Amino acid sequence: MAARPLFGRGSKQNGAFLIMVSHISTHPRSHAFPFAHLISVLATVLLLSLGTACTTPRAVAENSAAQSALSEETNAVKVLTTREGQTTHFYVQNGEYCEVTLTTVMSLVNLKSDHPFPYTTTVPARKRTELFTLTPIEADGDWKYDYTNYYKLGSNRAHPDHYVYRLPYAPGESFAVTQGYDGSFSHTGPNEYAIDFAMPQGTLVCAARGGLVVRVKDDSDTGGPSMKFDPFNNYILIRHADGTLGHYCHLEQHSSLVKVGEFVSAGQPIAHSGSTGFSTGPHLHFCVFMNKDGRHRVSIPVKFMTARSPAVTLVQDHTYEAAPIQIASRSVR
Repeated sequence: MAARPLFGRGSKQNGAFLIMVSHISTHPRSHAFPFAHLISVLATVLLLSLGTACTTPRAVAENSAAQSALSEETNAVKVLTTREGQTTHFYVQNGEYCEVTLTTVMSLVNLKSDHPFPYTTTVPARKRTELFTLTPIEADGDWKYDYTNYYKLGSNRAHPDHYVYRLPYAPGESFAVTQGYDGSFSHTGPNEYAIDFAMPQGTLVCAARGGLVVRVKDDSDTGGPSMKFDPFNNYILIRHADGTLGHYCHLEQHSSLVKVGEFVSAGQPIAHSGSTGFSTGPHLHFCVFMNKDGRHRVSIPVKFMTARSPAVTLVQDHTYEAAPIQIASRSVR
């Protein structure tokens, strides 16, 4: 019997697709309500990817099943407002360990902004940053604004370099690529340049490139062959020096060997492989990406160093042996 192809896709919880919804209608002379005490939520957002409607005034995950797993993310990025005379200032408090890309969609009545909408920006890690301001067009008239904020971990200002990545497993180990770039099963759109490696449950996963660990999720023991299992994906995100993120998916429950805020080096063990989330069987999904805006990401094609080649593009149905650890990854042009 032919071996069963092992496929999956990186979770949409790549750090993640979150939404904050609010609505304010007020007179310029009335008291301004801070973000944490909004009294009216009238905007409804249609999540096109999953067809889910959301009317909550706080940040939420794409669907209810993911909310528990993403509770830390929900609290880490907050939008705040202050009033100074007739000017409303919008700030974002980013408590994450890396940048976030945030996109604001705004509907204005009798207001103007110092930035056009939709407005996308990358917000630095661990800082409070002013986004934009709103001021009345007619000072004596009533005004109103509705807004929706979307954000993802990572930057839309990353500059992918020519770094050659290590294979994401131990030196001397060999595994087959069951789905490569532009794979027909699930490597399309934001996952176009992802790689699936078939490997037994519990195989040691190693960092393909050094960087800062910015997200770890390993609490799930659930996986299956449809998108309904996507919220249960265990994964690790590592921010690289060029601003891109490395995404390691479908990891075994409670297998992470690293913590958020920790720096890791190329080849360092970080977890064990599994089959959690949207997965047809035990394998590792690996992808390098940056953000396009607060709703969309773009995967990056990269080359890998193997035991037989200093830099190669991996091909589906081929098997690759990881190079010895003492051979450092390098950049090529």
